[in-house]
Amino acid sequence: MDNKRITITILFALSLLGAYSIYQPFLLPIVVATLLAMATYNLTKKLITYFHSRKISAMITSLFLVLILVAPLVYMATAGVTYISKLDANIVAQGTSGLEAFVEKIPYLKEWSQTALNEEKITGYIQYATSYLTTAGSAGLGFVKNMFLVVIFYFIINFYGERFFDAIRVLMPVSKMRSAKMIHEVSSTMEVVFYSIIVTAIFEGFLFGIMAGYFGFNGLFFGIIYGFASLIPIVGGMLIWLPLALFTWGKMDAQSALFIAGYSVLMIAVIADTIIKPIIIRVIKENLLKSTMEINEFVIFFSILAGMSTYGFWGMILGPAITSFLIAMTKVYIDYNNKEQAIKPT
Repeated sequence: MDNKRITITILFALSLLGAYSIYQPFLLPIVVATLLAMATYNLTKKLITYFHSRKISAMITSLFLVLILVAPLVYMATAGVTYISKLDANIVAQGTSGLEAFVEKIPYLKEWSQTALNEEKITGYIQYATSYLTTAGSAGLGFVKNMFLVVIFYFIINFYGERFFDAIRVLMPVSKMRSAKMIHEVSSTMEVVFYSIIVTAIFEGFLFGIMAGYFGFNGLFFGIIYGFASLIPIVGGMLIWLPLALFTWGKMDAQSALFIAGYSVLMIAVIADTIIKPIIIRVIKENLLKSTMEINEFVIFFSILAGMSTYGFWGMILGPAITSFLIAMTKVYIDYNNKEQAIKPT
């Protein structure tokens, strides 16, 4: 490597370091917006072909993203305040006492009820669920800021389109064919993940909303908050159905509360989330999007869980992206290593 190339490399590295120091607070929104742009790349291309305008296409896809992210949160913020104000602590306490008395009659559960259903723990459950609703409804200043920046960067990336991804391909230290294939794999994965998340959240929210409406609650409101809560791994749905079940026990009767709990656990958490969700991913991947990506739907499913466990809300986008990029880089490394082994004299 000659001195000129070394100098250019050093200056480029310094420019990257300087850019990182300036734009570090915006890295998460930029990365998320890039991945979302890759997820909706085919939709953007179809809109460009139809309207013959990249600006109109970028505006429509950005509006679509705003409706998905902002509209449900605005509704939760307005309708949620009314429901939280109606959540009488005395009614919840009555439901808790009734549940304790019921469980103590069941063999082997009496000791568990004394520890898991004591007043202090139940209060903690309710406070956690209420704080989640409040945070989700008001979205929080930090989340609103990131969401706003994601939409802005998403519009910019869609507006520049191919030029943006061409720059990424040129900067990748692999051949143009290999870099294009890597970007295609990540893009295909993100497309499947994006639409799968939307469909499963709507599906699970619909199931819970129908049940809540049957018992006289606002089905639309509870369907929306359950759809958002279902994105939280393992305990997400419980943050919604547990307070609702306790409220129902104190306000209505034990049978209704037990039905809400059983329906939420069996129908939604076990059947819909664990069994049907991977099927939805596979159907979207193979039948709707006709995707040729090689990542298994169960890998996508667990990468979403892992991403959200580590990065929170945006982890559902980052988890699959990091996983698909790791798989793509592993293929590059294996291919490169095989070529090196073939060149070495025996």
